[in-house]
Amino acid sequence: MVESEEKFDGILLALAQQHPDGIIELLDTFFSFLARKTDFYTGAPPEVGEKMVLEKFKKYQKVAYVEDEKKKAEREEQERRKEERRKKKEMEEREAANQPKIKELTDEEADALEKKLAAKSEKSPVQSPKEEKAQEKSEKKEEEEEDDDSKGKIKPNAGNGCDLENYRWTQTLQEVEVIIPLNLKVKSRDVVVEYGRKTIKAGLRNAPPILQGELYNEIKVEECNWYLDNGSAIVLSLEKINKMEWWGRLVLSDPEINTQKVAPEPSKLGDLDGETRGMVEKMMYDQRQKEMGKPTSDEQKKQEVLKKFMEQHPEMDFSKCKFN
Repeated sequence: MVESEEKFDGILLALAQQHPDGIIELLDTFFSFLARKTDFYTGAPPEVGEKMVLEKFKKYQKVAYVEDEKKKAEREEQERRKEERRKKKEMEEREAANQPKIKELTDEEADALEKKLAAKSEKSPVQSPKEEKAQEKSEKKEEEEEDDDSKGKIKPNAGNGCDLENYRWTQTLQEVEVIIPLNLKVKSRDVVVEYGRKTIKAGLRNAPPILQGELYNEIKVEECNWYLDNGSAIVLSLEKINKMEWWGRLVLSDPEINTQKVAPEPSKLGDLDGETRGMVEKMMYDQRQKEMGKPTSDEQKKQEVLKKFMEQHPEMDFSKCKFN
């Protein structure tokens, strides 16, 4: 049903963009078409057509309200998580700032440290100039190899994304957030945002797009949303389909970031969606079972089925049977 409804979205979106005055003008065009090209008004009593319109209006009004509440709840949850991460980071920074930079040792601690350093010095033989040179060469080679792997890539920003000339983006494993600052105050009707499964377009009406291109990977179009922040910035929220990877860039025309330098926030099982959490919990359980030499969840299910079958057929002799 959803696929049949969405197959005309491209046509309808293109039609809607041709109506600068918005929904009212679009509805006027639609009902004008019905009056001029169909017998919608004249083919049945007036109350029949009116009833049909109201039924469809109320049907999709409920759908729109449910979807709107869902999106509000998701935005609130996203904001809650961001606020928690912000507070946690502030707390860690405050704790780090309050830590004494220099610790004064007692006489006993100083003696113990001196003995420890002396013992370490005795165990560590002094390297010859030749050995020191070989070690320096080895370390330099390792640095060069790391540089080759990261060549042409830029370091991610604090949000594990990238700050570019016209926009800034950050990411978690679950979603990508894009902030497009504007040079003027606008209203929501002035903004144009189009999502595709692997494409994005955003900017102002009757102006070249600020952001446009093929995304690094696929997104859940139905779960994406955007809002206008204080009239001066467009904020996009994109939900990833593959929640097990870090994006190297937002769109393929962007410079690539070094994902090896990404610093993810500590995650919990509670942060995962139901399906992913179930898979992770099963894997953890099976791993623990294997370590203890016990059957995994799949093996337990097989044993339960076999036990039930044996109970239902006591007349059968299973003593000589071998089960894997």
